[in-house]
Amino acid sequence: MSNIKLFDSKQIRSIWDEQAQRWLFAVVDVVAALSESQNPQVYWRVLKKRLLAEGNESVTNCNALKMAAPDGKQRLTDVADTEQLLRLIQSVPSPKAEPFKRWLAKVGYERLEEIENPELAAARMRELYKAKGYSDEWVEKRVRGIAIRDELTNEWKKRGVKEQREYSILTAEISRATFGMTPAEYKAFKSLDRPADNLRDHMNDLELIFTMLGEASTTEIARNKDAQGYVENRNAAVEGGSVAGSARRDLETKSGKRVASQENYKALPEAVVRKRLKKKED
Repeated sequence: MSNIKLFDSKQIRSIWDEQAQRWLFAVVDVVAALSESQNPQVYWRVLKKRLLAEGNESVTNCNALKMAAPDGKQRLTDVADTEQLLRLIQSVPSPKAEPFKRWLAKVGYERLEEIENPELAAARMRELYKAKGYSDEWVEKRVRGIAIRDELTNEWKKRGVKEQREYSILTAEISRATFGMTPAEYKAFKSLDRPADNLRDHMNDLELIFTMLGEASTTEIARNKDAQGYVENRNAAVEGGSVAGSARRDLETKSGKRVASQENYKALPEAVVRKRLKKKED
């Protein structure tokens, strides 16, 4: 996905940063959509200068990348990630920006509520999944899976595993031992071609269960063996995933059906897919 539609019919150029695993958006396109200026380049230069004078860190951290211009040529343009973009939107004095500012205020208020009462975050997450058409049973497994994943990453952090890249490698080892596929291969298997697609949001109940088993087993093994550093925790990840992999193969042998499914929840309305999957399981 090279660009996305954010504001009515306006196209916002974007590019996926593979290393940082995030979207970067052309700031001038967002400014054009919000301000409706006849010359968004000039508008952005003036706004940028003012924000820099105010010490706005979001502007300071905006980098320039080459993106396709309206004339088809690759030209340098300032880009911002989602967090930087939301901060910049707050600085645009335009009626078009007001809905975003109100939304940001609401999100900020809800986040403060969740800090005071973490149960609210879990409740809101459940409601979001249900609104998308997921069943109550699936949502409970997904929420439980998130808790197990958090427990595992907290354990890795305590045991000297470096975040981001090493977490990704260890997760890939667990997945390979559990399902015979890394997360990237699993996404391709399910035809999830967008970087923003969350693999676990496209898993059925059994896939979620075996994912949880692999990660919970890894946590238990790492603790019992007091695994320290990347190498020892990699061994624990392979062993933990193997526990889930053995259980998966045993189930497949006895049920005569493969656990890993090519179904995803983007080809059809999610509620329809969920209903169909539930019927199959029944």
